[in-house]
Amino acid sequence: MGSDRFSTTARLKAMGQEAQARVYRAAAARRPARRNRLTGRAALLALVLCALVIALAYPMRQYIAQRSDIADQRREAQQARQKVEQLREQKARWQDPEYVRTQARTQLHYVMPGENGYSVASPAPTGGSSGTRHKSAGSPGDGGGQAAAAAHRPWYTNLWDGVDHADAAALPRQ
Repeated sequence: MGSDRFSTTARLKAMGQEAQARVYRAAAARRPARRNRLTGRAALLALVLCALVIALAYPMRQYIAQRSDIADQRREAQQARQKVEQLREQKARWQDPEYVRTQARTQLHYVMPGENGYSVASPAPTGGSSGTRHKSAGSPGDGGGQAAAAAHRPWYTNLWDGVDHADAAALPRQ
């Protein structure tokens, strides 16, 4: 009987496990199936939102660019108004005969009748060993033309011209 007892216990245990499996399957069948998180409505909503973003991106960029252009135009208009005001003030100054006289004396070196005018000229530098004189880039005779031309050339051109002039000054003239 002892062996019957173990077989009955083993059978009861096996029956319990089968019952437990059936209960688990029945409970799983009663639970609703897990649905996919992305439903058709959600996909449609995402598609509509993407379409709206794409459709509105270009007009929004244009709107922002136009607002920037408007701000630039307003700033330029303000600067133009300031320039006009400065020119009106300058025009009013030029209407005054005393201002015109002062400008003529300082800029054009005019002298009133009975006054003595003086002009100071800087002496031209002497050149090299040959004793010849060369005009400098800013001497009174050339009107500053060489200096203005040298200012607009690249630096290496001016350097090379300096080397050429130095070589020419060192050579004896025949």
